[in-house]
Amino acid sequence: MKTSFKKRAIKAIFFLLLGVLPSLLAQDPSVDLTSQIPVDKNVKIGTLKNGMKYYIRHNDRPEDRVELRLVVNAGSILEDPSQLGLAHFTEHMAFNGTKNFKKNEIVNYLQSIGVQFGADLNAYTSFDETVYILPIPTDDEKIVNQGLQILEDWAHNLTFEGEEIDKERGVVIEEWRLGQSGERRMLDKYLPVIYKDSRYAERLPIGTKENLETFPHEAIKRFYKDWYRPDLMAVVAVGDIDVAEMEAKIQKYFGRIPAAKSPKKREEFKVPDHSDTYVSVLADKEATFAQVRLYFKTDPEEETKASDYRDFLVERAFTGMLNKRLQELTREAEPPFVYASTSHGGTWARTKDAFQAFAVANEKDIKGGLQAMITELERVRRHGFTPGELKRYKLDLLKSYEVAYNERDKSESENYVDEYVNNFLEKEPIPGIEWEYNLAKEYVEGIGLDEVNALIEKWITKENRVVVITAPDKEGVVLPTEDEVKGVLNRIRILKVDPYEDEDFGESLMTTLPKPGSIVSEKTSEKMSKKMDGSEGDGLGITELDLSNGVKVFLKPTDFKNDEIVMTTWSPGGHSLASDADYQSASNAASLIDQGGIADYDITTLQKVLSGKSFGVTPFIRELSEGVQGSTTPADMETFFQLTNMYFTAPRKDEKAFQSFITKNKSILSNVMANPQYYFVDQVQRTLSNNNIRGGGFPTEADLDKIDLDKAFAFYQDRFSDVSDFTFFFVGAFKVDEIKPMLEQYIASLPASGRKDQWKDVSPRPPKAPLEKIVKKGVDQKSQVIMYWDTEQEFDRKQSYYLSSFGEVMTIKLVELLREEKGGVYGVGANANAENMPYDHYTFQVSFPCGPENVEELVTATLDELKKLQKEGVSDEDLKKIKEGQRRQLEVSLKDNSFWANTLRSYYYQGWDPEGILKAKERIETLTSKDMQEAAKKYIDPEKFIKLVLMPEGE
Repeated sequence: MKTSFKKRAIKAIFFLLLGVLPSLLAQDPSVDLTSQIPVDKNVKIGTLKNGMKYYIRHNDRPEDRVELRLVVNAGSILEDPSQLGLAHFTEHMAFNGTKNFKKNEIVNYLQSIGVQFGADLNAYTSFDETVYILPIPTDDEKIVNQGLQILEDWAHNLTFEGEEIDKERGVVIEEWRLGQSGERRMLDKYLPVIYKDSRYAERLPIGTKENLETFPHEAIKRFYKDWYRPDLMAVVAVGDIDVAEMEAKIQKYFGRIPAAKSPKKREEFKVPDHSDTYVSVLADKEATFAQVRLYFKTDPEEETKASDYRDFLVERAFTGMLNKRLQELTREAEPPFVYASTSHGGTWARTKDAFQAFAVANEKDIKGGLQAMITELERVRRHGFTPGELKRYKLDLLKSYEVAYNERDKSESENYVDEYVNNFLEKEPIPGIEWEYNLAKEYVEGIGLDEVNALIEKWITKENRVVVITAPDKEGVVLPTEDEVKGVLNRIRILKVDPYEDEDFGESLMTTLPKPGSIVSEKTSEKMSKKMDGSEGDGLGITELDLSNGVKVFLKPTDFKNDEIVMTTWSPGGHSLASDADYQSASNAASLIDQGGIADYDITTLQKVLSGKSFGVTPFIRELSEGVQGSTTPADMETFFQLTNMYFTAPRKDEKAFQSFITKNKSILSNVMANPQYYFVDQVQRTLSNNNIRGGGFPTEADLDKIDLDKAFAFYQDRFSDVSDFTFFFVGAFKVDEIKPMLEQYIASLPASGRKDQWKDVSPRPPKAPLEKIVKKGVDQKSQVIMYWDTEQEFDRKQSYYLSSFGEVMTIKLVELLREEKGGVYGVGANANAENMPYDHYTFQVSFPCGPENVEELVTATLDELKKLQKEGVSDEDLKKIKEGQRRQLEVSLKDNSFWANTLRSYYYQGWDPEGILKAKERIETLTSKDMQEAAKKYIDPEKFIKLVLMPEGE
């Protein structure tokens, strides 16, 4: 549970009237704090005779899918000195030949049933575990059986053919290369400080390049034989399945794995305690930010009783309230740090927990950032938290459980899977949300300030304390010495530290409601009531409303989630209507409003006012449009609509928030160009836009200086002062008749004068191809390649789809060629895009990281594969793979509120007939090899492209 209850991210916030709690509790069974934390009755847990454990649960979100996991309680911590990196290498070999699937047959088979390599099919290796991830369809029993056969093969049937091992060396070394950076160089130095005299200090899962290049085949086979065994494994299956049938299948496939004979002991490796404070202060020329990390290491505590869960709630209150204070500090005009947070829970070492504090400091005052963090900890030690802070956090905490409980029958299978994986590996309790919700309702209100404040003495001690500071190595950055760091820690007890001031604030957003407008027309078109298969029925179920102020509203009620309503909007214009001189002010205007608060409330006060509410609203101004977007629970819908209304009628111009925005961004950007990857991205954007100021790339300090608050605020007001051409989309858990009064009160009442705007075409165009640009940056021997095509031709939706599908095929073929055959890359991707706004054009891009010595060979191989596909077309096998993947993705997307909101917005924004949404499946079914082949020939000229390459300095 050290990374379980503490690891679970349940979004906050709900307002539970305390007066109704007694009646609610009377309806639910009381939780005895002395009782054992139960196991969720909805999960079937068993152990096979060979020692393998299994977890099975029925859950039909998403439908016709099951999430499978093979969990191995073995990772890099178990490697001997000759096996560095081989726990992770073993994971790679699982995809390169088993008893029943030769070479790359696993990947090929899974792609043929719509499972994408990387996006769906995956695995990870950590210090203490290796987990294989396999989501598959369940609408065909043969597929389920094959999925279990794959898991069984991973468990004990890897073949480790010598040729495949040696081919995979290149892939793993490219993954190692990908991780090389200034941050990695510093990590290699401070990890042995955090875990001094522990095996964790010397067992990073990726291993060493030297060992990856030279290890004998016997070493990896020995690791597999020693640690891949039933008593160290579990199978997890959660999805749209019959539990009894799945249990029988697991017993069949995994029960036949022989039990280990004379197994090696699976040791737990301790991290020694220490009385001294360890300090590591490091700098690197490629470091991007100045970062301060504090670790106060503790031993993991047993969490088996209900009282332990209550203790966890107390811990959440402590870190939650402290993080809100730190967030307030980041909003100062001259903040001591750009970002800061704290947490308590697991670390990289399974045998050690820690209270951790992290901050991105201003590189000009790193010592000041450390001082500010320590001061906040000391403020809690001396004065504690306030009653107001605790009251608000309790509301937030209760809402988090309320939302999770309301969605208990709509939770995604992967959420349950993660819990069961942690239960097996770290004994995380899995009582189920019903039990957790009942306990929270009963005991959250009784949490007192004294017990929350007491945690500071338990967690923040002089023993087992580590401070790590990393920063850019450049002129003007002053690193504190180890003595100075210890001085800050030691002197804090004698400095004056005032109590936190919790200011009073209002309890509602609106004191006076706007005069409501009206709905002037309502219709549900015939096209909108057909099912996805084209038959009659309430399929799309979209209601179109015209409001009295000219706003159009499209409503789609769904039952995909019980507690979610998604909103998006659009209005033509965007910052394309700003002059070049005002571009920086206009393009940042929405961010400044968002961070400034609303009406009389600054952002900090606004968040306090909204305590106990679960929703979010964000204004945006993009190149061609502006609007607001967000989501809410049905219970908080009215407050959600009020805030939405106020982003139009009462935006706040906050000078302090503006100065904070500028200061933080200058701090973030001050050294970002020292990072080779960021520098390359910046150069790519500037090259492809011909250095146009609207072309992207990272803003410079000079760009930030051009942002004028008055101009930004005026531009925002202009874009949001007249809603005559706004369109709103709502998708989720609501009834049309129930949402109508909200629309009349808060949306139809928005100001309008009949103005109709149109965006302008100020979009930069790329340079003419062919063009090659070499960007030299960085000391590590690694490169990045981008091959880019841009073709101005008349936009056609079918051609756009064909080219996009060709990109999927190209990705499959390049993975086979550049990764599996040549071992030259870790990852590679091809993608296409087509636009008709602001101008008609098609783009196609291939990108991959590699060694500098392999750039030209891999570029040539990519072009050869492209020409081959253009000449010979897409094979039937590959056509089947991408069509099945698209079909499976469509099945999931059609049950997602955000997908519908964004798709509807796109259709209406483009002026397309919404009936096209109904034809998505038909479009997939009719896709042919020739369609993609012709699109590739039409829009991709192998001789005319822009080639951008990152190379190390000195190459």
